[in-house]
Amino acid sequence: MSTPWSLSAVALIALAGAPLAALPAQQPARLTNRAAETRFVDSILARMTLAEKLGQLNQPSGAGIATGPGGGERATRMADLRRGGIGSFLNVVGADTTRALQRIAVEETRLHIPLVFGLDVIHGFRTVFPVPLGEAASFDPSLAERAARIAATEAAAAGIDWTFAPMVDIARDPRWGRIVEGAGEDPYLGALFAAARVRGFQGKDLTASDAIAATAKHFAAYGAAEGGRDYNVADVSERTLRDVYLPPFYGAACAGAATFMASFNEIAGVPSHANRHLLTDILRNEWNYDGMVVSDYTGVWELINHGVAADSAQAAELAIHAGVDMDMVSELYVRKLAASVAAGRARQADIDEAVRRVLRFKYRLGLFKAPYARRDAARERTAMLTPASRAAAREAARRSIVLLKNEQSTLPLRKDLGTVAVIGALAADSNVVLGNWGALGRREDAVPVLDGIRRAVSSRTTVTYAAGANPTSSDTTGIAEAVRVARAADVIVLVIGETADMSAEAESRSTLDLPGAQQQLANALHATGKPIVVVLMNGRPLAIDRLQETMPAILETWFLGVEAGNGIADVLFGDANPGGKMPVTTPRVVGQVPIYYDHKNTGRPPDPAVKWTSKYWDIPFTPLYPFGFGLSYTTFTIGAPRLSATTIGSADSLRVAVDVTNTGTRAGDEVVQLYVRDDVGSVTRPVMQLRRFQRLTLAPGERRTITFTLSVRDLAFYDLAMRRVAEPGTFHVFVGPNSRDVQSATFTLRGTRSIPVPDKCSP
Repeated sequence: MSTPWSLSAVALIALAGAPLAALPAQQPARLTNRAAETRFVDSILARMTLAEKLGQLNQPSGAGIATGPGGGERATRMADLRRGGIGSFLNVVGADTTRALQRIAVEETRLHIPLVFGLDVIHGFRTVFPVPLGEAASFDPSLAERAARIAATEAAAAGIDWTFAPMVDIARDPRWGRIVEGAGEDPYLGALFAAARVRGFQGKDLTASDAIAATAKHFAAYGAAEGGRDYNVADVSERTLRDVYLPPFYGAACAGAATFMASFNEIAGVPSHANRHLLTDILRNEWNYDGMVVSDYTGVWELINHGVAADSAQAAELAIHAGVDMDMVSELYVRKLAASVAAGRARQADIDEAVRRVLRFKYRLGLFKAPYARRDAARERTAMLTPASRAAAREAARRSIVLLKNEQSTLPLRKDLGTVAVIGALAADSNVVLGNWGALGRREDAVPVLDGIRRAVSSRTTVTYAAGANPTSSDTTGIAEAVRVARAADVIVLVIGETADMSAEAESRSTLDLPGAQQQLANALHATGKPIVVVLMNGRPLAIDRLQETMPAILETWFLGVEAGNGIADVLFGDANPGGKMPVTTPRVVGQVPIYYDHKNTGRPPDPAVKWTSKYWDIPFTPLYPFGFGLSYTTFTIGAPRLSATTIGSADSLRVAVDVTNTGTRAGDEVVQLYVRDDVGSVTRPVMQLRRFQRLTLAPGERRTITFTLSVRDLAFYDLAMRRVAEPGTFHVFVGPNSRDVQSATFTLRGTRSIPVPDKCSP
């Protein structure tokens, strides 16, 4: 499962320009009167019995299944609801269904406290958008915000108040299946996309009928799971936790995320669901976050498996004391905590504070005033999959595609070719393009690649198809037919990669190679001598060094949603020029993992000419594609960075100007990326860190000067004493189209001592 305290629309006016630590603070959507809120919440809390309090902390999955003549499970669930034993439902969808349950809560319970309905709305509801990793490849946070806004509008009409998204985990091991749900490996990029998605889900007014509450998950370091194995331990240092894994969560908090979700993993021996340092010391006390924390699916119960709780009662006691407010599915709070309070093992004060946060959450959603606002059957019928939403999904698909190779201008293809052979089982699959966590997306709504190509070509073009090989099977019997079909064509479009259920939760892989017999299929088609365009579908970067060596053109398309086929065809035939960039580093082989661009130098940095340095003897130490990499159908030049000063003080800003020119014959997009390196620190520093980027469209021959502004906040890190500071000294600024192909300039931060740079959301 995956699973606000809302912060203001000023929030990322310059989405690619605000430093992480200066993300603007946004007050709860439509600023609530905090004094009135406190009085209201406390007035309810004062009237509640302990059983009713624990009920507010209880979130079962589903409203129950009618089993047997007496109604069985559903009758029990309804009895629990009527006596105030349920505060929220998970996985209950539909305007009429949620309205009926809400009526019981507000009309038939003693205190009339409304329910909140939660669902995993990850990358769309009925209109499915590109998977989050694909959206991150756009390097356009506003795209993710638009997608989340449309998803919220649809979900709210169907009775959903709350989504368990965005997932903002940093992932540097592509074996981990949930890499597909986040924005990749970089904390800065991740923070911007986290904030954008929060704003999209919650809108400008969290009480509005088309707004749903966001959840920043999974707190924290879930993406650092050892071995890339889901649910595994994450043994990271406090410094790495704060420098790498927490910034996107802080970005979500600054954007006003209504809730956080605890993660399944442990950090340095402490499971997150029992981690008071994480959930209370950092989140509540350091960040002043007053929103709600929900457990992940059965996460409280799993403290027993972790080995920190002897039984279910102790698991509940540990979680409530750590700061987990709502118990998703395991129902241990409602079953065990009353006895724990009576025995003195659980504190009434911890329970009261958790209930206070749950009630405050419902108040900020507007549920006490308008409990049925998001349960509108008429709007549910008209809000789904509108033409405008489909158009937005198609645009998102186009902007998320990354061109990895285009030898001899193989792409774009002509629409009047004689015969186009589309090969690969994924090409005709309308379900795979939806990706995992597709919410209410339907395969009959989705456009597969084969259909998109057929719609795009001229009436004189013949489109043929053969499955060839399936990602889920090593069967090679279909390859001969695919070769026969391919030999009769002018060009081959080879659609290969993963199925949607090979990534996301519990879908870790031990290899990053093409699954099944797809590599054999690619080899056989290459032997035909026909021009081949590879269209990759996947939820993680794949180790495709053999494709890179042999195929003339490669497109990374991820899982692009309901308009995947049309968006891919737009790029294949030149109606759109790809401008996406890789949000993750792509390894040559799985043995390079973990691999990421902002690594440390080591005492013996890699040097191919010197044996005794940090590298491999059998392959290059460099990635197949660096972070930020992506080509275009046109060409660009990015000039050397020009600095406004060579020396700055702690209160100064540094302006970095760079000239960008479209030197080709087509209009196209370039993402100009700015990185910074601290040359000498009290602790080792990364070789470079992304600090700004801008995606811009240039006409053929057009030249534009863009300016980035840096401040001391962009230079900060946690020093030897675990203080967040910027240290005086020299810095490099790098600018280029990716993290590898850069030009640099240097400047100096003046001073004789470290400059404190506390975390804070800017006003």
